[in-house]
Amino acid sequence: MTSAASNVKSTASKAANSKPLEYLARGGFIGYGIIHLIFAWIALQVAFQGSKQDSDQSGALQSLAGNGVGKTLLVLIVIGMVAMAIWQGFEAAIGESGEQTRGAKAERALSVARALLYLYLAFYAVKVLRGSNASMGDTSQSKTSGLMDSTGGRWLVGLIGLVVLGVGVGMFVYGLRRKFVKHLNTGQMQHGTRQPIIRLGMAGYMAKGAAYAIAGALVVVAAVNYDAEKARGLDAALKTLAGYSWGVWLLALIALGIAAFGVYCIAQAKYRKV
Repeated sequence: MTSAASNVKSTASKAANSKPLEYLARGGFIGYGIIHLIFAWIALQVAFQGSKQDSDQSGALQSLAGNGVGKTLLVLIVIGMVAMAIWQGFEAAIGESGEQTRGAKAERALSVARALLYLYLAFYAVKVLRGSNASMGDTSQSKTSGLMDSTGGRWLVGLIGLVVLGVGVGMFVYGLRRKFVKHLNTGQMQHGTRQPIIRLGMAGYMAKGAAYAIAGALVVVAAVNYDAEKARGLDAALKTLAGYSWGVWLLALIALGIAAFGVYCIAQAKYRKV
């Protein structure tokens, strides 16, 4: 490594270890957890009351914008999401331990994906704060429709669907195999809380993985049938489940899992390695 590159990495490492950034990132986990708790409540309403509200993260953000307290919380969520994105950006640049193994490189790639996700949520939260009827489902449907009208677009949409399906399966396995535990300071947990927090993480990642896998499968179906309405992401996935008698109970189970993930995120505010 050249001297200049070494200096850049050293500077990035110091910035990543900044206490203000750590506190903001930990606060971001609380906001991220709140988003998922509201998301889970909306999913339950879709299951048992037939709610037409967007059943994804954008629907949760819109719910918060209904009053002054919610808008204040949205501002704090934006700050937290941006802080988490910056933190994950540093993790992608320098790695958690500086290792260059295949596993470490894969983890750095995941840090890039997380950073983009947090920025995406911050972007939608800002749109909601500005009064826009921001809908991830509408955006996904509109972009899918445009892609399918272009040459080779349906193949690209199908490929995107397969990628999303793969992400969902990967997330499910990530939770099932408890790979997230390595990011937690388990030694700081009291004996009676360690296993419940780990179980919450397992349920949360597996539920989100199932939802994303269904969403990806629907995108593939959209490409095959030339039906952009199926490509509304999580919103389409959960509402499709609600259309079947057996699907209602599966949707309720997924909603409970998403709620578990929300609680797990709040626990991460204290126990995540940052």
